[in-house]
Formats: sequence, C-alpha cells, structure tokens
Amino acid sequence: MPDRNSTSAAPTAKYIFVTGGVTSSLGKGIISASLAKLLQARGFRVTIQKFDPYINIDPGTLNPYEHGECFVTDDGAETDLDLGHYERFLNTPTSQANNVTTGRIYDHVITKEREGAYLGKTVQVVPHITDEIKRRMLLLGETGQFDVVITEIGGSIGDIESLPFVESVRQLRWELPESSSLVIHLTLLPYLKAAGELKTKPTQHSVRDLRSAGLQPDILVCRSEHPIPPEMRRKIALFCNVNINSVIESLDADTIYSVPLLMLKEHLDERVIKKLRLNGGTHPDLENWKDFLGRLKNPTEEVTIALVGKYVELPDAYKSINEAFVHAGAQNECKVHLRSIQSEHITADNVAQLLHGVDGVLVAPGFGERGFEGKIAAVKYVRENKIPFFGICLGMQVAVVEFARHVLQLEGANSTEMDPMSPNPVISMMEAQKAITQKGGTMRLGAYDCELRRNSKAAKAYGRNHISERHRHRYEFNNDYLQQFENGGMVASGTNPDTGLVEVVEIPNHPWFVAGQFHPELKSTVQNPHPLFVRFVKAAIQRHKNEL
Repeated sequence: MPDRNSTSAAPTAKYIFVTGGVTSSLGKGIISASLAKLLQARGFRVTIQKFDPYINIDPGTLNPYEHGECFVTDDGAETDLDLGHYERFLNTPTSQANNVTTGRIYDHVITKEREGAYLGKTVQVVPHITDEIKRRMLLLGETGQFDVVITEIGGSIGDIESLPFVESVRQLRWELPESSSLVIHLTLLPYLKAAGELKTKPTQHSVRDLRSAGLQPDILVCRSEHPIPPEMRRKIALFCNVNINSVIESLDADTIYSVPLLMLKEHLDERVIKKLRLNGGTHPDLENWKDFLGRLKNPTEEVTIALVGKYVELPDAYKSINEAFVHAGAQNECKVHLRSIQSEHITADNVAQLLHGVDGVLVAPGFGERGFEGKIAAVKYVRENKIPFFGICLGMQVAVVEFARHVLQLEGANSTEMDPMSPNPVISMMEAQKAITQKGGTMRLGAYDCELRRNSKAAKAYGRNHISERHRHRYEFNNDYLQQFENGGMVASGTNPDTGLVEVVEIPNHPWFVAGQFHPELKSTVQNPHPLFVRFVKAAIQRHKNEL
C-alpha cells in the first residue's frame, strides 16, 4: 500500500467526493456545481465528474422517463444530465472522462480479462473493479489542468449498486496524502408537521451507514425546508463526528442558481479550502452571477412558450431546454412561462385551443412516431398564424415534413423513421447509419461545424457565420429535395461544410421560424445564454406586445 504521507506521490490536484444519503434527488449535482462555482470564482481551476451506479454503458439507450434527458458532450459522449448542470454553472465543457458508469467499468475490466491482461488471476470486485474505478477517479486530476476535481457518486449510501464506488473512495482516501481529499455527505432533515420540528435521525443513520463502509464525512450538507437551529447543528455534529462549523445548511431555494450564494453564506467554500489546505485563492468574484440573478428575479417582460414534446410529464426529460429558457429569459429581462403540451394530445381540431395565447412554440427533440402527427399539426398552426417557432432535432424534421406536405404538396411526405416506405422521404437515414444494428453510441454524436447563410435569421442571432453545435440523431434532411424547398420558401440557412448536410432551416417571410438539426440547448450557460434561445424569446416578446 502506498505511504499516505509520501510527498513523491503527491497528486497534481485535490479531490472532493460528494455522496448522498436518506433519499435520492436531494441535489448532489447542484451542490457539487455550486461548490465548484465558488472555488472557480476564487480563481481555482475546477472540474466535476459523475460516477453512476447503473449497469448501462451510458444513458444513451435509456428512456427519458427512466433517467431524464441524455446530455451530449462535444466529444460525443452520451452522459448523465448532471453534466449539464456542471457546464451551465462553470461555463466549461465536459467530456467522456466526466461521466463513468458501472457498466463502463465492468465492460473495460471484462475486456481486459478476455485479452489475458490479468495473467490468469481470479478477477474480483476488489481489487480489479475498484482499481479501475480509482484509476478513472484520478484521470482528470492527473492531467495538470485542474486544482480541484469534484467527484459526485450517484445513488444513495446503502444502495448495493454504489458499494464498489464507496469502497474505491475509501481506498483512495487512505492512499492519497493527507489534506488531498475530503468527503462531503448530503443528507435530508425532514420536517414532521405533526411534531412541528426537524428530525436528525435519518441523517444520523445515513452517516452511520457511510462510516460502516469505511468513510467518515468531513462536511455534512443538510437539505431542509426550515432553518436548522444552533442546538440541532451541535447535535448533528456530536452524533456524526464532524465539526459544528462543517454542518452546512442547505435550504430549499427559489432557483437552483441561488444555491452558490446560499453556500457562500454558509461558508462551504471556506471549509473546503481550509480542510484541503488550498493555497492561492482570492476573494470570490461573483458579480456576473449576481447580475444574472438580478435580471432573472426582476423581469420587465413576460411571455408564454409552448413546449411541445412526448416526454413533457417529466421535467428532467427536457432539462437543458428548460434551463436554456431561464438563461435566455434573464438575458432579455423576461419571465418565460413554459406551457408543456403532450404532442400525442394535439390534433388538427384542437391545436388552436391548445396553443391559444402562446407567444411562441418550441417543438422538442425525441425519437419514434408517437406524437409525431401532433407535432405536425402544431407546426402547421404556427407557420400559418405567424407565431414564433423554434424546432430542435426532431423538431426540425417535423417542420420539414409539414412544409413538404402542406406547402410543396408532396404526397405522403414523411421521415423514413416514421414511414420507411414513404414516396417522398424528405427526411431519411444517413447512409452510414443503415448498416448499424447496435443502438448504443452509434448515432451522429458530438460537435460538428456549420456554415450559416449570410443575413439569415440564424446568422443574425449568432452574430457570425461559422458555428459548432452538438448532435444526437440518425436521420437527416434529404438533399434530393433541397431545391424544391428553396423554391417553395423554406431555405437551408445552415449546412455542414464537409458533408453538405442541412443543419438549419428557416422561413424568411415569417417573424421567426427557425429549426436546427443540432441541440443548441446543450451549450447554453449562465455566462453565455444560447443566441438562438435569446433571439427566439425576443421574437416571442415582440409578438406578445403586438397582441396587447
């Protein structure tokens, strides 16, 4: 075992491990991102990674109802939605290295075993699986690019799936030099209405389970609906073996973007800096963040946007879209009210009623034919009634099919995803995709370049003609029909310079009718709201004023 006091093996970064207990969905990702933001604001170079306990290689094949949206990075990794929070808070791109699953770990170890890499040894959870987990936990820190690496462990303490990750953290904490790592444990203090008080027992039990796995938390972050009295903090500190000023209160916030300031008030960053003996930091510069919050909380305008999709019952299914509207709304000093509409429920007969009073319509991404015709009806309505429209991925393909059917009068026009025998396949599968049988990680994924047509709506929104955006799809605009669309009034205002594939379509004689094959929502951050969302919200504001 390495000498934990050895200076020769000193890491190039400090490591923070964030675990959770009592219940899921407490907000480990938001706490991790908020702490990272505070450290970044002090001048430290920070990154965050998520270790997920499920056996899927990645969330790419998961139904959004199972796990929320699938977040895609520039390098084409299909990852957990928490990486979206990391990027939105830090304004720093993540990559494949920032998200690791149990499935990926086991896949790597089993592949090595098949290759004979273990020299006939019996392959076991300890040491082979835990060694691979530890290797990946240290990868980003060993690049020399970061002062601090925050690792969020998915699931809750006590889950059988999380045990190898917890054991790996235990081993790492012993192997790393002192003051090179710490554990933050997020728990819940439930409020019992009948008793009229907060209860600490679930937190005590959660810490006991963590300690039984060999980990002592250095800092406790306690989620609560009510302020934690000083005597309760002392009780938690006593029974959980932590310093009283390391018991951090995390009250429910009006917006996730308030959490960094709440954690600043609780001195979370100061506790971390002291325990890790971090040197060289400055006073946190959060002026831009506070300016964003000021515009977010004091809007001068408001609009209603219809979000038309097939997974609207679960907010996390369109998490990045929701947050992109928050960023764009703040940029425009506008409160954006999202009206979620299940596309399966839309028909030609009720579309006017369902979209009554909206100032704009966004048709969301998705796969499969369920709700496709409802999206067609929605696009037809907004095109004919000059309501601002924004289509993303499948939303662009819907716009193309609708235009082909009702403007170009192409009989049976469709996407081959919905109708493989369509006589007019205006959307069809890429040639490179036709021979693929495996679904996971085989789509057109990651960042691709796009050249925008000069003076197009898209180019004016971006303020430049060359862009790069992230993709996640198999089907494309069929260029055999491009000239017919151009002649009919829908132009391809963005194309890939290498392949000629259509990336953006728009209708010039419409107030705002723009649709992209890529996913702009994935690159919207607090510091850099996405220009297409900003301009779409601006168009919605203009319509709202015109309708008054």
